[in-house]
Amino acid sequence: MNELTNMRREINEIPAAAARLLSEGRESYAAAGRALAAKDPAVVVTVARGSSDHAALFLKYAIELTAGVPVASLGPSLASIYQAPLKLKTAAAICVSQSGKSPDIVALGKAAREGGALTLSLVNTIASPLADIADQPIDIAAGPEKAVAATKSYVNSIVAGLAVLAEWTADASLKAALAKLPEDLEKALACDWSALMEPMRDAQSLYVLGRGPAFAIASEAALKCKETCELHAEAYSSAEVMHGPVSLVEARFPVIAFAARDKAEDSIAKTASGMAEKGADVFLSSEKGHGPKVLPHVATGHPLTDALALIVPYYSFIETLSRARGFNPDSPVALNKVTETE
Repeated sequence: MNELTNMRREINEIPAAAARLLSEGRESYAAAGRALAAKDPAVVVTVARGSSDHAALFLKYAIELTAGVPVASLGPSLASIYQAPLKLKTAAAICVSQSGKSPDIVALGKAAREGGALTLSLVNTIASPLADIADQPIDIAAGPEKAVAATKSYVNSIVAGLAVLAEWTADASLKAALAKLPEDLEKALACDWSALMEPMRDAQSLYVLGRGPAFAIASEAALKCKETCELHAEAYSSAEVMHGPVSLVEARFPVIAFAARDKAEDSIAKTASGMAEKGADVFLSSEKGHGPKVLPHVATGHPLTDALALIVPYYSFIETLSRARGFNPDSPVALNKVTETE
């Protein structure tokens, strides 16, 4: 495949897509932030599937760490299958979907609003049912995404959520980090993670680790292994992996540990170092480990954008790995661009 894949083009567009959202979407995310401040929710619930659910997981940690408000994911079947009424008068709901038209996501978003929640929708298709049912619809402005595997829409969903959060909490440091994020994402594109190729080209399984926001990145990374490479990958908290799953780690077992410059970095590095001592092929996005190979990364100066930037070099690598394993990353077997579940 000599020409660039759609996936590669879209990965390369991530910095520009983030800049476009932060420039053109200011009015919508500022309005959503003001609405959240006025609502002052006791809890936030999220509604999403797939990569969008991993974006929602990132926002869960971001909201809990920044606003101190607990966040829980709701199963879409509550509305689409069980038709269960929801009591959400003191809540806000954040719905995330690229297409904005998966029936179960739309049904649960509607049920959340009917249950009293202030409802936000983060969508890449603003003319969509999910945007229509929201109190605060937000166009994530990622632009058309042709590859089946989501990349720039995943990043922009998180950027949109962080922009809303910064307005909601009047967090000056987060606003400053977002202002320079496109530049940081451009630097992240230049980070070379090709050292992962040798242990992963013929691998059958691997672990992907993180903690806090970096665990959300690990979850997305594991999904992309499955989607584009037909490679079994399991995401774990670097703490949770020690409660049983570590037993499967042996010599040459591949492990990728995502660590941001935050309070969890030491903990992740310690777990990764322990696995390296067992002879595993461990790669860590931190210099704090003893034994793991260091993955180059961008220190953005803020723990949330630092974690988000880690997905960019990973996306670049996984697109290359997909082709090296004989697959077309634009057309994963048995997957469609829009998955309409009930």
